[in-house]
Amino acid sequence: GVSGTGIAASTVIASIDSSTGITLSKAATASNTGVTLTCTGDSMKLALIKVSMAGTYGAATTNYTDVTGNSDETSGTGYTAAGVALTNVSPATSGTTAYIDFADPSWTTATFSTTGCIIYNNSRRGPIATRAISVHDFGGTQTVSAGTFTIIMPTADASSAIYRIA
Repeated sequence: GVSGTGIAASTVIASIDSSTGITLSKAATASNTGVTLTCTGDSMKLALIKVSMAGTYGAATTNYTDVTGNSDETSGTGYTAAGVALTNVSPATSGTTAYIDFADPSWTTATFSTTGCIIYNNSRRGPIATRAISVHDFGGTQTVSAGTFTIIMPTADASSAIYRIA
C-alpha cells in the first residue's frame, strides 16, 4: 500500500519501473514534488492443515477459506486458528532474481498433528482477503506433544528461498 499527500485511498504500487521510479495503481489527486510516500507491505500468515483432511490442496487452492470451509485446519493445544503471522520479511535481489524469506514460525507448549500448511496474504487489497500464496505438504504426519513445533524455512538466497521470482 502507498499513502501520502495527493495519494488516493487504497493505492498500491502497480510496478517498479527503475531504481527511482514507480507506477501507482491509482492516479495522484494532486501534483507535488518532494512529497514523502509511505509504503507498507502486506501481512502474511501460515496456517497448518490437519491430518485426514477432507479437501485437496495445491495449485487450485486460492484462499485460506478453502481450508477452513472444509474444516481442515489443525487444532490442538498451543495452536490458534488462522495460524501465525510470518515475520522478518526480507526482500532481496541477486542478479535477475528477487526473493523473500520469513523467520521460522513456531508453536510452543504445543500438542497437535499436521500434514502441511498454507501461506496466505492476510491483508485486504480490494474485495478479496486471505488470498493463498502457496500450499506445502510436509511429506507425512508431523506430531508434537507438549513441545515446540517449528517450521524451518529454506535458506534466504536466489536459489533456495521460499519465494523466488526470476
